[in-house]
Amino acid sequence: MAKKLRVKLVRSIIGMSPTQEATVKALGLRRIRHEVEHDDTPTIRGMIATVPFAVEVSEGRGATEGEASGSKRKAERSAAR
Repeated sequence: MAKKLRVKLVRSIIGMSPTQEATVKALGLRRIRHEVEHDDTPTIRGMIATVPFAVEVSEGRGATEGEASGSKRKAERSAAR
C-alpha cells in the first residue's frame, strides 16, 4: 500500500504570489484548517515544498506510524510541548 500524506492549510492564501496560490488550490485545499490526503509522491512533495509556511503535513491512514516532515513551525511547536 502506498504511503499517504495528510496536508492541512494553516495560513491564508491572501498575499501569496499567484504561483503559490495556484499550488495550494492544486493540492485541493480550499480554506484554512481544510485537510486533504494525497499519495506520497515526489510531485506532491514538491508542491508542499513550494508553500511550507502555509501547510502542515502528517502521515495519513495508509502510512505506518509517526509524522512526515511538516513545516518548521509545527516541529517547533511539538518540541516546545
